[in-house]
Amino acid sequence: MRWARWPVWLSGRGLPLLGAVLQQKRDKKGPQWRHWRLEAHPYYDLQVKVLRARNIQGSDLLSKADCYVQLWLPTASPSPARTKTVDNCSDPEWNETFHYQVHSAVKNVLELTLYDKDALGSDKLSLLLFDLKSLKPGQPHKHTFFLNQDSQELQVEFLLSESQVPASEVITNGVLVAQPCLRVQGTLGGHGTAPYREYGHRQIQLTVPGAFEKPQLLPLQPAEGVDSPSTFTFHVNPVLSPRLHVELGESLTVLQGGPSTELETQACTLGEGCILLSSLPLGQEEQHFVALGEDQEVALRVKAEMSSGDLDLRLGFGLCDGEQEFLDKRKQVVSKGLQQGLGLSQAPDCDQVPVVAVLGSGGGTRAMTSLYGSLAGLQELGLLDAVTYLSGVSGSTWCMSTLYNDPAWSQVALQTPIERAQARVCSSKMGAASIERLQYYAQELGARESRGHSASLIDLWGLLIEYFLYQEENPAKLSDQQEAVSRGQNPYPIYASVNVHTNIRGEDFAEWCEFTPYEVGFPKYGAYVPTELFGSEFFMGQLMQFHPEPRICYLQGIWGSAFAASLDEIFQKTAGLSLGFLYSHRASMDIRDDCGQLLLQDPSRLRTRLFTPQGPFSQALRDIFTSRLTSAENFNFIRGLCLHKDYVAAREFVGWKDFHLDTLPNELTPMRGCLHLVDGGFAINSPFPLALLPQRAVDLILSFDYSLEAPFEILQMTEKYCRDHEIPFPRIELCPEDLEQPRECYVFAQAEDPRSPIVLHFPLVNRSFRTHLAPGVERQTAEERAFGDFVLNGPDTPYGMMNFTYEPGQFARLVALSRYNVLNNKDTLRQAFQLALDRRQQAEG
Repeated sequence: MRWARWPVWLSGRGLPLLGAVLQQKRDKKGPQWRHWRLEAHPYYDLQVKVLRARNIQGSDLLSKADCYVQLWLPTASPSPARTKTVDNCSDPEWNETFHYQVHSAVKNVLELTLYDKDALGSDKLSLLLFDLKSLKPGQPHKHTFFLNQDSQELQVEFLLSESQVPASEVITNGVLVAQPCLRVQGTLGGHGTAPYREYGHRQIQLTVPGAFEKPQLLPLQPAEGVDSPSTFTFHVNPVLSPRLHVELGESLTVLQGGPSTELETQACTLGEGCILLSSLPLGQEEQHFVALGEDQEVALRVKAEMSSGDLDLRLGFGLCDGEQEFLDKRKQVVSKGLQQGLGLSQAPDCDQVPVVAVLGSGGGTRAMTSLYGSLAGLQELGLLDAVTYLSGVSGSTWCMSTLYNDPAWSQVALQTPIERAQARVCSSKMGAASIERLQYYAQELGARESRGHSASLIDLWGLLIEYFLYQEENPAKLSDQQEAVSRGQNPYPIYASVNVHTNIRGEDFAEWCEFTPYEVGFPKYGAYVPTELFGSEFFMGQLMQFHPEPRICYLQGIWGSAFAASLDEIFQKTAGLSLGFLYSHRASMDIRDDCGQLLLQDPSRLRTRLFTPQGPFSQALRDIFTSRLTSAENFNFIRGLCLHKDYVAAREFVGWKDFHLDTLPNELTPMRGCLHLVDGGFAINSPFPLALLPQRAVDLILSFDYSLEAPFEILQMTEKYCRDHEIPFPRIELCPEDLEQPRECYVFAQAEDPRSPIVLHFPLVNRSFRTHLAPGVERQTAEERAFGDFVLNGPDTPYGMMNFTYEPGQFARLVALSRYNVLNNKDTLRQAFQLALDRRQQAEG
């Protein structure tokens, strides 16, 4: 892999330590790290002829439609194409032909959008999504797309034929495809014959649509004292038939009148031209004279090279080597932990110990505080060493990330970190708004922007969390926690977040993203980057621009960014009501399986989809309520990759059903310029989807729910998620009494399906805690009874989501309650551990 190259690349940029560390990791990689495969697929030439439309009703009731069709094939073209506009006609005819070169390894979905042009812009009438896998090569196909119930239709003719371009190999894991990247480097070799104007200076703008790099502006003449010529570099997917656009302009310095005279720069375009990059010979530098207009040309020396095909990210659905090595070491710790916790006469065989995951829900400071108590209870029972994974969302991640500052945190009594956390939680937060601290925020956010990041309110939120948790700058990074799992001495931490679209509810679309000491990635796509490289810029699977790993406070802001909600989500969470009228103000989608005659039934072929949008007013109203108030933008490390032609049928792709966004490949993350990572609670308020990955093979899940209301909502949402994704999970069956007054612990197991994990669910309740100081020990004194009698929920609760400061007694009560809930169910816990051990031994035996 290119792991052999980029540590050297980093060392050459003043980062020898990181380069050396990653080089050592690369040297340890074995063949199992290569979870991808090579596939060879041919290219095809696609001809799309837009013929005509019939019975079109425009958006303007006073006149007929002024129609045109836009074609958009993002896997083969960097920008949309369009037909001419036919004015004032219900039956427009175009007979215009468009040509594309497509690679058959990827999922090619053509978007055909019918517009009605008016004086103020264009109204979208219909959007069709057509999977090119419906076409048979070499056979022309004339197809009529029916747009609605009023006999409106669009007629298009397709011809897919074999290309003269030879087949090429791609790297794929069955869901994502990485194609070779074309790198174009060049220098500005001279300027044209037009005279140079003394009152201004000429400059060239170079642009490659679809490239990783933004347009580059170069001076036509080198600056005074600079001998070397101006250089440029672009990386682009060669399948897009990329072109280097050259635009000659002139910047004029203009004086603006007024009391304080200012300078303003205005640009004047003098000429433009282009170079077809696919026509360049690979590996040879050539000089090209680009004609920009009458008597004007620019000389460029250009060299094109194709990448070797190696990747700087991991494509695969298996566990990374770091996690696998941890598991091998943790088994020994778990074996001894089970012997102690269950009172066994001898330690179980290391290869037969169960995999146990502890999951902490969200809930802000309440969740952080409660998780300390739950872990303390497990430690007191001697079962903490029998846990393999520790995972959380939102406030639980704040507790986890603080604990893992100590590489031996689970091997010593948790009283010290609990006392440290109490001192922070119970201290005043007024210092967070001090002048000194505000200056620190401005300096930090400015530094992030200078490194290419777009600073957001979530980044500021991360700095506030840093103050709440440490009250000083915390230099720790997530990769530092590798030391805490290097010997298997602690459970393996998995921090959860979700990637969302800014105008869609998290419950409707959210892609789980996991953060671990070794990797950050999307299990859905089987794509991961080393934790040290999260925040760096990638394109087509290759590292383009290294940025230092962000401090963990910025990740804490992402993991706990509960305020990055839309108005719809706020209403749903606070009032329990969804704004149903929004669903009547969104585009309707119909699935048209009208291409069945073209191919035999193919589970990987997407059926044609028709979207009929609502009007501009309805869309604006919907945007008001569904757009997120804020969300952090992060560099998309799977940018430039494509979805495999059979991705929907891949066993590993954890996708939804026909009407879900997962069946719209042009809308999924690989096609997006950035990630929008937010609190995992917007999807499910517990990281069940990450613990349920089949490669982790978790036998027992201890689910700690720190919400104040709906104590089983997490389980019910997880059950639905697993049912939709065909993931084994026990049935959640509850009595009405459980919903009204829950107990402290519930066991859910499905004996007939050994693949289904055992789930122990712990709601945050205080039924017997009110009257008992410890299991079997009643409260005797008035002070003891007062300590146990407190209100968790209700309007006056001190444990609300937005309360970050507790009184010492409030903090102590919450820790004691969550600890008590564990200790009071010690028999149930031990029985569950024993059952998981028995299951694993039977399976391995």
